[in-house]
Amino acid sequence: MSSLPDLDPVPGDKHSCDAIEQVIVPRARDLGGFEVRRALPSAHKQMVGPFIFFDQMGPSEFLLGAGLDVRPHPHIGLSTVTYLFDGEIMHRDSLGVVQAIRPGAVNLMTAGRGIAHSERTAPELRNAGTRLFGIQTWLALPAAHEETAPDFRHVPREELPVIDGEGKRVRLILGAAYGKQSAIATPHDTIYAEAVLAPGATLPFDADYDERAIYVASGEIDIAGDTFSPGQLLVLRPGDRISVLALSNARLMLIGGEPMDGPRHIWWNFVSSRKDRIDAAKADWKAGKFERVPGDEEFIPLPE
Repeated sequence: MSSLPDLDPVPGDKHSCDAIEQVIVPRARDLGGFEVRRALPSAHKQMVGPFIFFDQMGPSEFLLGAGLDVRPHPHIGLSTVTYLFDGEIMHRDSLGVVQAIRPGAVNLMTAGRGIAHSERTAPELRNAGTRLFGIQTWLALPAAHEETAPDFRHVPREELPVIDGEGKRVRLILGAAYGKQSAIATPHDTIYAEAVLAPGATLPFDADYDERAIYVASGEIDIAGDTFSPGQLLVLRPGDRISVLALSNARLMLIGGEPMDGPRHIWWNFVSSRKDRIDAAKADWKAGKFERVPGDEEFIPLPE
Protein backbone atom coordinates (compact mmCIF):
# COMPACT_ATOMS: atom_id res chain seq x y z
CA MET A 1 0.00 0.00 0.00
CA SER A 2 1.40 3.38 -0.96
CA SER A 3 0.97 6.38 1.29
CA LEU A 4 -0.07 9.90 0.34
CA PRO A 5 1.57 12.12 2.97
CA ASP A 6 -0.33 15.20 4.02
CA LEU A 7 2.02 18.14 3.47
CA ASP A 8 1.66 21.85 4.18
CA PRO A 9 -0.31 24.00 3.75
CA VAL A 10 -2.65 22.87 6.51
CA PRO A 11 -6.26 22.39 5.35
CA GLY A 12 -8.47 25.01 6.93
CA ASP A 13 -5.63 27.46 7.58
CA LYS A 14 -6.63 30.48 5.51
CA HIS A 15 -3.19 32.08 5.85
CA SER A 16 -1.15 29.08 4.73
CA CYS A 17 -2.01 29.32 1.03
CA ASP A 18 -3.90 31.52 -1.38
CA ALA A 19 -3.94 28.66 -3.83
CA ILE A 20 -6.93 29.28 -6.10
CA GLU A 21 -6.26 31.48 -9.11
CA GLN A 22 -9.66 31.05 -10.74
CA VAL A 23 -12.91 29.15 -10.18
CA ILE A 24 -14.64 28.09 -13.39
CA VAL A 25 -18.29 27.07 -13.25
CA PRO A 26 -19.01 24.91 -16.31
CA ARG A 27 -21.66 25.85 -18.84
CA ALA A 28 -24.50 23.33 -19.07
CA ARG A 29 -25.42 22.11 -22.54
CA ASP A 30 -28.31 19.87 -23.53
CA LEU A 31 -27.34 17.41 -26.26
CA GLY A 32 -30.86 16.17 -26.89
CA GLY A 33 -31.91 14.69 -23.55
CA PHE A 34 -28.33 14.37 -22.32
CA GLU A 35 -26.62 17.14 -20.36
CA VAL A 36 -22.93 17.98 -20.38
CA ARG A 37 -21.10 20.63 -18.34
CA ARG A 38 -18.20 22.27 -20.18
CA ALA A 39 -15.43 23.77 -18.04
CA LEU A 40 -12.78 24.22 -20.76
CA PRO A 41 -12.33 26.20 -22.85
CA SER A 42 -13.83 29.07 -20.87
CA ALA A 43 -14.01 32.80 -21.51
CA HIS A 44 -10.88 33.49 -19.44
CA LYS A 45 -8.98 30.19 -19.63
CA GLN A 46 -8.31 28.23 -22.80
CA MET A 47 -6.05 25.49 -21.46
CA VAL A 48 -4.61 23.94 -18.32
CA GLY A 49 -1.40 22.31 -19.51
CA PRO A 50 -2.49 20.44 -22.65
CA PHE A 51 -6.13 20.16 -21.48
CA ILE A 52 -8.11 22.32 -23.91
CA PHE A 53 -11.54 20.73 -23.46
CA PHE A 54 -13.16 19.38 -20.28
CA ASP A 55 -16.72 18.03 -20.28
CA GLN A 56 -18.63 16.37 -17.47
CA MET A 57 -21.12 13.92 -19.01
CA GLY A 58 -24.21 13.37 -16.87
CA PRO A 59 -25.01 11.98 -14.40
CA SER A 60 -27.96 10.92 -16.54
CA GLU A 61 -30.38 8.02 -16.54
CA PHE A 62 -31.81 7.04 -19.91
CA LEU A 63 -35.34 5.80 -20.44
CA LEU A 64 -35.85 2.28 -21.79
CA GLY A 65 -34.94 2.23 -25.46
CA ALA A 66 -32.96 5.48 -25.24
CA GLY A 67 -29.24 6.17 -24.92
CA LEU A 68 -26.28 8.22 -26.07
CA ASP A 69 -26.15 8.84 -29.82
CA VAL A 70 -23.20 10.95 -30.91
CA ARG A 71 -23.05 10.32 -34.67
CA PRO A 72 -19.71 10.09 -36.51
CA HIS A 73 -17.80 13.38 -36.46
CA PRO A 74 -14.21 14.42 -37.19
CA HIS A 75 -11.22 15.59 -35.13
CA ILE A 76 -7.75 16.93 -35.89
CA GLY A 77 -4.82 18.10 -33.75
CA LEU A 78 -5.85 16.58 -30.42
CA SER A 79 -6.24 13.45 -28.32
CA THR A 80 -9.56 12.60 -26.67
CA VAL A 81 -9.53 10.91 -23.27
CA THR A 82 -12.79 9.29 -22.13
CA TYR A 83 -13.13 8.14 -18.50
CA LEU A 84 -16.39 6.90 -16.95
CA PHE A 85 -17.65 6.66 -13.38
CA ASP A 86 -20.88 4.89 -14.36
CA GLY A 87 -22.42 3.39 -17.49
CA GLU A 88 -20.89 2.35 -20.81
CA ILE A 89 -20.13 3.93 -24.20
CA MET A 90 -19.51 2.05 -27.46
CA HIS A 91 -16.72 3.72 -29.43
CA ARG A 92 -16.28 3.22 -33.19
CA ASP A 93 -13.77 5.05 -35.35
CA SER A 94 -12.42 5.33 -38.87
CA LEU A 95 -9.47 3.08 -37.98
CA GLY A 96 -11.98 0.25 -37.64
CA VAL A 97 -11.79 0.14 -33.83
CA VAL A 98 -14.90 -1.01 -31.97
CA GLN A 99 -14.43 -0.71 -28.20
CA ALA A 100 -16.76 -0.54 -25.22
CA ILE A 101 -15.54 1.76 -22.47
CA ARG A 102 -16.60 1.00 -18.89
CA PRO A 103 -15.96 2.67 -15.53
CA GLY A 104 -12.31 2.97 -14.54
CA ALA A 105 -10.94 2.18 -18.01
CA VAL A 106 -9.52 4.71 -20.47
CA ASN A 107 -10.07 5.34 -24.17
CA LEU A 108 -7.26 7.46 -25.63
CA MET A 109 -7.90 8.42 -29.26
CA THR A 110 -5.24 10.51 -30.99
CA ALA A 111 -6.69 12.37 -33.97
CA GLY A 112 -3.43 13.76 -35.34
CA ARG A 113 -3.98 14.65 -39.00
CA GLY A 114 -7.56 13.38 -38.91
CA ILE A 115 -9.95 10.76 -37.55
CA ALA A 116 -13.71 10.30 -37.30
CA HIS A 117 -15.58 8.44 -34.55
CA SER A 118 -18.98 7.86 -32.98
CA GLU A 119 -20.07 7.35 -29.38
CA ARG A 120 -23.26 5.44 -28.70
CA THR A 121 -25.12 3.29 -26.21
CA ALA A 122 -25.14 -0.36 -27.28
CA PRO A 123 -28.57 -1.84 -28.21
CA GLU A 124 -28.57 -4.39 -25.38
CA LEU A 125 -28.09 -1.63 -22.79
CA ARG A 126 -30.91 0.44 -24.26
CA ASN A 127 -33.29 -2.47 -23.73
CA ALA A 128 -32.41 -2.67 -20.04
CA GLY A 129 -32.12 1.05 -19.28
CA THR A 130 -28.79 2.60 -18.46
CA ARG A 131 -27.01 5.45 -16.70
CA LEU A 132 -24.04 7.53 -17.77
CA PHE A 133 -21.62 9.64 -15.74
CA GLY A 134 -18.06 10.50 -16.69
CA ILE A 135 -15.52 12.94 -18.04
CA GLN A 136 -14.27 13.56 -21.55
CA THR A 137 -11.20 15.71 -22.07
CA TRP A 138 -9.23 16.80 -25.12
CA LEU A 139 -5.48 17.22 -25.01
CA ALA A 140 -3.99 19.64 -27.50
CA LEU A 141 -1.03 18.09 -29.31
CA PRO A 142 2.35 19.83 -29.45
CA ALA A 143 2.80 21.59 -32.81
CA ALA A 144 5.35 18.98 -33.92
CA HIS A 145 2.78 16.20 -33.33
CA GLU A 146 -0.36 17.78 -34.79
CA GLU A 147 -0.04 15.92 -38.10
CA THR A 148 0.86 12.54 -36.60
CA ALA A 149 -0.96 9.41 -37.80
CA PRO A 150 -4.28 8.79 -36.02
CA ASP A 151 -4.18 6.17 -33.27
CA PHE A 152 -6.36 4.55 -30.62
CA ARG A 153 -5.52 2.93 -27.30
CA HIS A 154 -7.79 1.30 -24.73
CA VAL A 155 -6.41 0.64 -21.24
CA PRO A 156 -8.48 -1.59 -18.91
CA ARG A 157 -9.17 -0.49 -15.35
CA GLU A 158 -6.82 -3.16 -13.97
CA GLU A 159 -3.81 -1.72 -15.82
CA LEU A 160 -4.03 1.79 -14.36
CA PRO A 161 -1.82 2.46 -11.31
CA VAL A 162 -3.75 2.92 -8.05
CA ILE A 163 -2.55 4.53 -4.83
CA ASP A 164 -4.82 3.47 -1.95
CA GLY A 165 -4.79 4.27 1.75
CA GLU A 166 -5.68 6.72 4.51
CA GLY A 167 -9.22 7.26 3.26
CA LYS A 168 -8.31 7.99 -0.34
CA ARG A 169 -7.86 6.16 -3.61
CA VAL A 170 -6.11 7.74 -6.58
CA ARG A 171 -6.27 6.12 -10.02
CA LEU A 172 -3.55 7.53 -12.26
CA ILE A 173 -4.75 7.95 -15.85
CA LEU A 174 -1.88 9.88 -17.45
CA GLY A 175 1.55 11.02 -16.34
CA ALA A 176 3.29 10.52 -13.01
CA ALA A 177 2.20 11.28 -9.46
CA TYR A 178 2.53 9.96 -5.92
CA GLY A 179 5.43 7.72 -6.90
CA LYS A 180 3.52 5.98 -9.73
CA GLN A 181 3.76 6.25 -13.52
CA SER A 182 0.95 5.61 -16.01
CA ALA A 183 1.75 3.25 -18.88
CA ILE A 184 -0.08 5.55 -21.29
CA ALA A 185 2.43 7.63 -23.23
CA THR A 186 1.61 11.18 -24.33
CA PRO A 187 3.78 13.64 -26.29
CA HIS A 188 3.38 16.38 -23.65
CA ASP A 189 4.18 16.04 -19.93
CA THR A 190 0.92 15.96 -18.00
CA ILE A 191 -0.91 14.70 -14.94
CA TYR A 192 -4.45 13.30 -15.04
CA ALA A 193 -5.92 11.32 -12.16
CA GLU A 194 -9.18 10.43 -10.40
CA ALA A 195 -9.15 10.83 -6.62
CA VAL A 196 -11.91 9.39 -4.42
CA LEU A 197 -11.82 10.67 -0.82
CA ALA A 198 -13.67 9.65 2.34
CA PRO A 199 -14.87 12.38 4.74
CA GLY A 200 -11.93 13.81 6.66
CA ALA A 201 -9.29 12.48 4.24
CA THR A 202 -6.63 14.87 2.95
CA LEU A 203 -4.91 14.78 -0.42
CA PRO A 204 -1.75 16.73 -1.32
CA PHE A 205 -1.40 18.12 -4.83
CA ASP A 206 2.16 19.36 -5.28
CA ALA A 207 3.34 21.96 -7.78
CA ASP A 208 5.13 19.50 -10.06
CA TYR A 209 3.75 21.41 -13.06
CA ASP A 210 3.19 25.11 -13.60
CA GLU A 211 -0.43 24.57 -14.62
CA ARG A 212 -2.79 22.51 -12.46
CA ALA A 213 -6.50 22.33 -11.71
CA ILE A 214 -8.92 20.28 -9.65
CA TYR A 215 -12.42 19.43 -10.85
CA VAL A 216 -15.00 18.58 -8.18
CA ALA A 217 -17.16 15.86 -9.72
CA SER A 218 -19.04 15.08 -6.48
CA GLY A 219 -18.92 15.92 -2.79
CA GLU A 220 -17.55 18.95 -0.99
CA ILE A 221 -13.93 19.85 -0.26
CA ASP A 222 -11.96 22.46 1.68
CA ILE A 223 -8.82 24.15 0.38
CA ALA A 224 -7.17 26.60 2.78
CA GLY A 225 -10.44 27.48 4.46
CA ASP A 226 -12.64 27.81 1.36
CA THR A 227 -15.35 25.28 0.57
CA PHE A 228 -15.98 24.04 -2.97
CA SER A 229 -18.95 22.09 -4.31
CA PRO A 230 -19.59 19.80 -7.30
CA GLY A 231 -19.31 21.25 -10.78
CA GLN A 232 -16.39 23.61 -10.18
CA LEU A 233 -12.97 23.64 -11.86
CA LEU A 234 -10.40 25.13 -9.49
CA VAL A 235 -7.40 26.53 -11.35
CA LEU A 236 -4.39 26.61 -9.03
CA ARG A 237 -1.63 29.20 -8.83
CA PRO A 238 1.79 28.11 -10.09
CA GLY A 239 4.22 26.99 -7.41
CA ASP A 240 1.76 26.56 -4.53
CA ARG A 241 1.74 23.23 -2.71
CA ILE A 242 -1.80 22.53 -1.49
CA SER A 243 -3.78 19.96 0.46
CA VAL A 244 -7.43 19.13 -0.17
CA LEU A 245 -9.65 18.19 2.79
CA ALA A 246 -12.77 16.14 2.00
CA LEU A 247 -15.83 17.42 3.89
CA SER A 248 -17.92 14.52 2.56
CA ASN A 249 -17.40 11.59 0.23
CA ALA A 250 -15.80 13.31 -2.75
CA ARG A 251 -14.62 12.48 -6.26
CA LEU A 252 -12.06 14.80 -7.86
CA MET A 253 -10.24 14.92 -11.18
CA LEU A 254 -6.68 16.25 -11.04
CA ILE A 255 -5.32 17.76 -14.26
CA GLY A 256 -2.22 19.65 -15.22
CA GLY A 257 0.98 19.89 -17.21
CA GLU A 258 3.55 22.28 -18.55
CA PRO A 259 2.20 25.19 -20.65
CA MET A 260 1.47 24.30 -24.27
CA ASP A 261 3.83 25.60 -26.97
CA GLY A 262 1.59 28.51 -27.90
CA PRO A 263 -2.16 29.21 -28.11
CA ARG A 264 -4.52 27.04 -30.09
CA HIS A 265 -7.36 27.71 -32.50
CA ILE A 266 -10.45 25.63 -31.71
CA TRP A 267 -13.49 25.38 -33.93
CA TRP A 268 -16.15 22.68 -33.51
CA ASN A 269 -14.13 19.45 -33.13
CA PHE A 270 -10.89 20.78 -34.62
CA VAL A 271 -7.83 22.04 -32.73
CA SER A 272 -4.68 23.43 -34.33
CA SER A 273 -1.87 25.93 -33.87
CA ARG A 274 -2.74 27.15 -37.40
CA LYS A 275 -6.03 28.69 -38.44
CA ASP A 276 -5.52 27.67 -42.08
CA ARG A 277 -5.26 24.02 -40.97
CA ILE A 278 -8.70 24.25 -39.37
CA ASP A 279 -10.08 25.82 -42.55
CA ALA A 280 -8.66 22.88 -44.53
CA ALA A 281 -10.23 20.36 -42.12
CA LYS A 282 -13.62 22.06 -42.46
CA ALA A 283 -13.39 21.79 -46.24
CA ASP A 284 -12.27 18.16 -46.06
CA TRP A 285 -15.17 17.09 -43.84
CA LYS A 286 -17.68 18.93 -45.98
CA ALA A 287 -16.25 17.27 -49.12
CA GLY A 288 -16.31 13.79 -47.56
CA LYS A 289 -12.52 13.39 -47.56
CA PHE A 290 -12.26 12.01 -44.02
CA GLU A 291 -12.29 8.23 -43.67
CA ARG A 292 -15.74 6.96 -42.70
CA VAL A 293 -16.56 4.93 -39.57
CA PRO A 294 -17.17 1.28 -40.56
CA GLY A 295 -20.53 0.05 -39.34
CA ASP A 296 -21.88 3.53 -38.61
CA GLU A 297 -22.87 5.29 -41.81
CA GLU A 298 -24.51 8.36 -40.26
CA PHE A 299 -22.52 11.55 -39.77
CA ILE A 300 -22.83 15.02 -38.30
CA PRO A 301 -22.75 17.65 -41.06
CA LEU A 302 -20.33 20.55 -40.85
CA PRO A 303 -22.01 23.35 -38.86
CA GLU A 304 -22.99 26.32 -40.96
